[in-house]
Order: sequence, then structure tokens, then C-alpha cells
Amino acid sequence: MKFNYLLLICILLMSGCSDEFLDKEPLSDVTPENFFLKSSDLLLYTNGFYRMFPSTSIYDGDETADNIVATTLSEEMRGARTIPTTGGGWDWEYLRDINYFLENYEKCEDEAAKLHYSGVAYFFRAYFYFEKLKRFGEVPYYEGTIEADDLESLQAPRESRQFITNKILEDLDKAISNLNEEVQAYRITKYSALALKSRVGLYEGTYEKYRDITGYEVYLNAAMEASLDLMEDSPYSVYSTGSIEADYMNLFNSHDAQIAEVILSRQFTQTVAVDHNVNYYTTTSSYGRPGMPKDLVNSYLMDDGSRFTDNAGYDELFFTEEVQGRDPRLAQTIRTPGYTRKGESMELVPNLGATMTGYQLTKYVTEPVYDTYDESIGDLPLLRFGEVLLNYAEAKAELGTLEQSDLDASIQLLRARVGMPALSLNDANSDPDPFLEDQYPTVEGTNKGVILEIRRERRIELYMENHRWNDIVRWKSGQTLTQPLRGLYFPGTGEYDMDSDGNVDVVLFEGDEPSGQMTGVQYIKIGSDMYFDENNLINPQPDFNVRSFNEERDYLYPIPRVELQLNPNLTQNPGWE
Repeated sequence: MKFNYLLLICILLMSGCSDEFLDKEPLSDVTPENFFLKSSDLLLYTNGFYRMFPSTSIYDGDETADNIVATTLSEEMRGARTIPTTGGGWDWEYLRDINYFLENYEKCEDEAAKLHYSGVAYFFRAYFYFEKLKRFGEVPYYEGTIEADDLESLQAPRESRQFITNKILEDLDKAISNLNEEVQAYRITKYSALALKSRVGLYEGTYEKYRDITGYEVYLNAAMEASLDLMEDSPYSVYSTGSIEADYMNLFNSHDAQIAEVILSRQFTQTVAVDHNVNYYTTTSSYGRPGMPKDLVNSYLMDDGSRFTDNAGYDELFFTEEVQGRDPRLAQTIRTPGYTRKGESMELVPNLGATMTGYQLTKYVTEPVYDTYDESIGDLPLLRFGEVLLNYAEAKAELGTLEQSDLDASIQLLRARVGMPALSLNDANSDPDPFLEDQYPTVEGTNKGVILEIRRERRIELYMENHRWNDIVRWKSGQTLTQPLRGLYFPGTGEYDMDSDGNVDVVLFEGDEPSGQMTGVQYIKIGSDMYFDENNLINPQPDFNVRSFNEERDYLYPIPRVELQLNPNLTQNPGWE
């Protein structure tokens, strides 16, 4: 898809090249008398809203939780968050701009433009409040702009979660009704609003269910219905095996968003220097050294659908054995034997200097020409149909209405794409996976087994898409974050062939560095370059082996101190007082 001039404006605004666009109150030289009169005015104004979307956190946001292990653990993982004086996510500038638009857009004489761009604004107001809900829980709610002397509004109290969520869903319903129905990966459409509604409903429904809050079913039903609308009556309803241009890996290392799957994407291009860092992040030894944790590697099924962790001694298998015969998405997410870079033919083993766990990430990684700092241009997904399928299955499972036909219409599409067997509802519920039970001990009921399997599927399918922290929060599963973080198994010092080609790839040693080193071989000193636990598993964070999660505090973030002083009607989140 090529840019036109207005799309170029949007990308420039999204890139953060100029903060002036939103620093005025709300726009410089914009008044109801000289603006909002033409469809181009509405387009130009709403382009600024796209800057709300994340950029690099789309792929490295999983460092917040336990999906990516890097050189440092996040404050959330260490239990080290503190109450900020200011900032901390408590910002409202975008909301003022959105509400200002909704107060003035009807001055435009173009009825079709008014309908569509009001839908864009409603979408972004819902998105704005959903981000606040996830971070802070209850917050004040504003549907109009506030003057500086309006003390009553400025000191509004926090509204309940249900009130905020209902307002979010109301805005999304307006957006769904008003937005255009075209397939555009870089612009808000009706399908974007349906996908976000699916996400919001599932989040709040499970958040409330796992905290025994009555009425959660209405939100799970909203998630199920929005998902079903996309599954049955949208361009994405044709999604099936072979409908995507390539496999799972190529879905993410494509330069351009694959519109058969991606509903909304953040666009990156060298044309206007809008780039990101995923190649540098995953291939260099000086930028975080991200790696997949072993517990997630263990979660991938065998390619026949059986459980890897049912095999005796699964935690003592060498790399070449443990990754053999697994769900193909494992080899399309980390380096395994036979891996080649996009556009290259040379097979590469994991670079243990570029990953803390030994499991080197490949999702989103493109050609080596983009390896230098801030040069990656692959589009990054914000909303995609795979998530919608997972939302649908989980919502129905949590409601207790899931049937095999529902799994066949959702989870099975994801598995079939990579040649995996179907998920059986009866088999899952009759024999829940003990490995997953240990990870998520709060799951109970007749659908326990299938809920665990859906969580497995979600963690694998949506890996590096910035969902994990929010999933842990809504499932009330904070203790999952305290479980050990580990990496590859090595039986001890010695020479290792990482791809079974008969050549030495890695030498682990203690004491003095070996003489006569072989070219192209990685030499790693135990106790300096790499640490191991008592089971000979890489211990990527030996300084943080003891972690805690405060169940009464850590699911929400604290409100900044200054905000509590400015607004005496605000209350601090529990445990942060």
C-alpha cells in the first residue's frame, strides 16, 4: 500500500517528529470558526490521534512480564515500582483533543466525513480510557473539554470500573456504527473498533470474574459478540489455512502489514525516517540481549499435539533434541537448527551473546541490511485477527458456553495454519495439563483444561505482541511472575554442536580462556559470561532469583503524588497509600 499525502502527514505525526501538534489547547490556530469545515479538516485533526499508539513496546513490551528475559528485569517483575511525583501515565492531553473534536466536528458539511471521523474519535476515546483502566483502574471520566477555572470538573472523583468500561463500550458501539467498512491496515475502520471491543470485553470480563465481581458476564458476552461479528461478517472471515500469503514467521517479518490477518498496524518506512529497532534488539550483544524463557519453550506442544512436558527428563534435553518435532511456531519465533535470515541462505545457530536465555528471538527480524540501530522498517501489528479468534474462544470458555464447534472456528484456524492438530474440548477438560496447572493455579471448574489450553495458545500465538502483562493482570495470576526464569540446558563444560551438523559451535569453560580457539566458535566462560542453576539450566538473572508479587497492590499502578494533592477527591490505589 503506497502513501498519499495525507497518509504521510499521519505517519509524521505518529513518529513524534513534532510535539507542537498536541501541545496547544488543543491545536494552534484551530478555532471552530476557521476549522472543522471540510472533510480534509477532520482528517487532518484526527491524524494526530494516531500518535497515541505504541511503537517499540509492541515487540519489547513483553519484557514487563515473563515472556522476554533481558539484561535487566522490569520494575514490575522486581516488585520495585514506586509512587511517582508526577507523570507515571497520568496524562490527559489526548482526551482534551478528542473531546474538543467531538464538540466541533458537526460544523463540517460533508455528512459522510462527519460520520466516519466521529467514529475515529469515538474509537480513540475508547482506546484512551481503556489504557487508563488497565493502568489505574478507576479514573475520572470526562466527555467534554474542561476550562482552567472549572474546579469542580478538575477535582472530579474516580468513577467505578464498570462505569468506565460501559462508557468505553458505548464509544466503541458508536464507532462501529459510524466507521467505514474498508480494509485498511493503517487507518481506523469498523473492523478496528470491533477488534478493540473484543479485547476490552475479554479484559474486563476476566478481570472481574477472577476477582468475584458480579456482572462480569456482560463484558465476556460483548467480547464474544464482537469477535463473532468479525469471524462471520468481515473480510477476515475467509481466514483459513493458506489464506495468509506465507507462514507464521513471514506474517511478522514482512515489510508491509499482511491485510489478510492484520486489522490495524503501525506503519514504518525509511521514506520519512520512521523506523524501529527490532533487528538491532534481537541480534546485537549490546542492546538488552532478549531471550525466550524456558518455561515458555516448554509450553510449546509436540507437532503431533502431545505435551512436551509429559516426556520424562524434558528439562534435561540438549537444545537440538528439545526443539525437534515441536509446534512449528517455535522454530518461527526463535533460532533453531536450520534457521536462516530473511533473504539469506546461511544457516545460523543461536548467538548466545545476544540472548540471556540461549533462546534467540527471530519474530519480526528481517534482512541483515536493517540490523543497525533504528533501521528496521517492518510494520508492527496493533490489532490482528488471530487475537480475535483467541478472544472468542476464551470468552466462551469463561462463560461456560464453549463447544467443540467454537474451537474449530477459532483456535483450529491458528493451529491449522502451521499444520498442528485440532484442540479437543473433551480431551483438554478430561486431562488438564499439570505443567499449566502449576503456572495458573487459580483456574478451576469444568472448563479448567480447555481454559489452560487457550492460555497456552494465546501465549504462543501472541508472543512479542505486548499482551502478556495485561493477561497476567486480568487473570489475577501475579504469582506466575515469581516462578523461576531459566534458559538452555547444558550438562557442563565442553564443546557443543548446536545444530547437529558435526561442527563445534559453542565452548563452555571455567577458569582460563582456552588457547588455540577455533574461528566462528562461541567461547563462553561459566560464572562470568553465563550462569547456571543447580539443574544446569542457564540462570539469566542470578541477582533476582527471589521475587515477590503483592496481590493487594501490584495489579494496578500508583497515582502520582502531585495529582492527589491537586485533586482532594482522588484516592490512591490499594497498597500504594
